Amino acid sequence: MAEIKYLSNGMRVVLEKIPYVRSISFGIWVNNGSVNESKEENGVSHFIEHMMFKGTKKRSARDIAEEMDEVGGQINAYTTKEYTCYHTRTLDKHFDIALDVLSDMFLNSRFSEDDVNRERNVIIEEINMYDDAPEELVHDIMQANVWKDNSIGMPILGTEETISKFDGKFIKYYFDKHYRPDNTVISVVGYFEEDQMLQKLEKAFGFWKKEAVKENKDKEIKYYKTVVAKKKDTEQLHLCLAFPSVERDNPQKYAYTVFNTVFGGGMSSLLFQKIREENGLTYSVYSYMSSYNDCGLFMIYAAMNPNQTEKVLRLIYEEIELLKKENISEKMLEKTKTQVLSNYLISGESTINKMTSNGGSVLIRDRIVTQDEIISGVENITTDDIKNIIGDVFDYKNMSLTAAGNTAGINFEELVNNIFI
Repeated sequence: MAEIKYLSNGMRVVLEKIPYVRSISFGIWVNNGSVNESKEENGVSHFIEHMMFKGTKKRSARDIAEEMDEVGGQINAYTTKEYTCYHTRTLDKHFDIALDVLSDMFLNSRFSEDDVNRERNVIIEEINMYDDAPEELVHDIMQANVWKDNSIGMPILGTEETISKFDGKFIKYYFDKHYRPDNTVISVVGYFEEDQMLQKLEKAFGFWKKEAVKENKDKEIKYYKTVVAKKKDTEQLHLCLAFPSVERDNPQKYAYTVFNTVFGGGMSSLLFQKIREENGLTYSVYSYMSSYNDCGLFMIYAAMNPNQTEKVLRLIYEEIELLKKENISEKMLEKTKTQVLSNYLISGESTINKMTSNGGSVLIRDRIVTQDEIISGVENITTDDIKNIIGDVFDYKNMSLTAAGNTAGINFEELVNNIFI
């Protein structure tokens, strides 16, 4: 059972001992992402993540990689719009090495000018790589346009223009301002003794002290209906439809999860079966939820030959209209609830997934969302709940479309107006 503890500096620690494994997953979660940035700062949170691996006062970048590789350990990090996570996974007997390496990176990174200049080029290449991948780009274009007045719409990587202005002094200043004990959580899952683990974490992090700061909340997030196409030199067209949806902790979140699974969340979903299996019009088609603290989108993605665009959009429209008319059956609902809970319980058997779930939950909600709470939330969903979601989400007056790839000769405004309005 996971428990929340506190270090002497007030830093939250969530521990979950699993006695039958021989590994430990260890993560440091910081409540800072691109949503915390101004337009001029866009990309700095992701830049900091990269700089953490460039060396400390006593370790080079090679030392960091070699020390973890020598014990067969894993070390990685990622930045999202709302938080950043640094994590390791090792055998329990090698945890002290992982703790020493990751705490050193987190607390003693150099942010040297030479490292910043080299890594800037790496990140520019990463930006270019995403720009060359329309299957990724089309999602970012959507968020950038529907939330154009708010930092939630800004790209996590930043832009070449913004990151070209960063130097070591600026990055260190941003780090010192946003990386603090009050907005950082440590999550540990695996085989350990709780008292010993707390002592180790206290020794590594307890001395780290900074004054708590109340972050300024961005202005209200306004959704803008949009139709945007970006031409890329590709054979396929990549297309997204989006509808305003619920925030992360909305009471309807479990019903949305179940509905998404029915509609486009897997190979047995309505969209996949209708558009790919029955009509052979796409290789990839799916739906997903993109939910944050204060906003959300319900997204539909499809990749196709441009000549099939109108057919694919009409089939999506027909599936939506059929759902509005008939809803889903009780049998389909029960089958999907079983699918959702099975996937959740199986994924929860991984120490890295448990560490991620516990750390993210405490960071964002300041509490642990229990397994029983999730199971109950899914099991209590009714067909009326699904019907309400269908009516709430699929409002064509608020539907947005973005496309990337081979867009030549396609009038997307006209398609939307002819099919959906």
